Amino acid sequence: MYKKVEGVVVSEYPYEESSKIIKVLTKDNIISIIAKGAKKLKSPFFAGTSVLSHCLFNISYKENGLSRLTDIDILNDFRNIRKDISKISYSTYITELVTKVYNHEKNKNIYELYLQSLNKINEGYDPMVITDILRLKLLENLGIKPVIDNCIECGNKNYIVTISSYHGGLICQNCYRGEKIVSPKTIKLLRMLYYVDLGKITKLDISDLVKSEINEFINDYYERYSGIYLKSNIIVEKNKNS
Repeated sequence: MYKKVEGVVVSEYPYEESSKIIKVLTKDNIISIIAKGAKKLKSPFFAGTSVLSHCLFNISYKENGLSRLTDIDILNDFRNIRKDISKISYSTYITELVTKVYNHEKNKNIYELYLQSLNKINEGYDPMVITDILRLKLLENLGIKPVIDNCIECGNKNYIVTISSYHGGLICQNCYRGEKIVSPKTIKLLRMLYYVDLGKITKLDISDLVKSEINEFINDYYERYSGIYLKSNIIVEKNKNS
């Protein structure tokens, strides 16, 4: 059966001398596709079968096996990402994360969030902030969303003083027991970033302190509750500290 699917290449593997097998994330599933001759420079499949290629794939589809690529139309090669090591690092990280979350819950919303994130990084928005927005939103798909609308201990929506990854959410002044205090702007921005439409972002003006506190909270939260280990996290941390 021949069909056309839109998706992003999330991994690629060499196959025989000149071909490769690619995995493509789509709205509906992750498809394994064999691309004959794709490793050859003159191949019509060469450019569109590398990781982070957003394309329309014409395939001979096999539901329980390897589909075969017959034609390809590149929609976005994310050229600006490929020119910058920091953008590459974060894009590699979110690709690995999204693939794992998608395997946990096959939700087409995950694909849309992933594509929006790559587009924003490619457009020049801060890759760490875009990655943290995506990570915040994916927590709901993992079933471990933090409490960000009221105090996690008493439900109070007023007099919030900090947010704690250990407790799993916001803490008000009545329930505060010596947890690390973060900036009020960090608390406000965390909620805003969780609810913002990623695709409609036009400006990100966030101080280094707030970015750092948000990133620290999300890092610790994932480490405590997600059970997800990503090899690409090592690359991100090295790039961040360099």
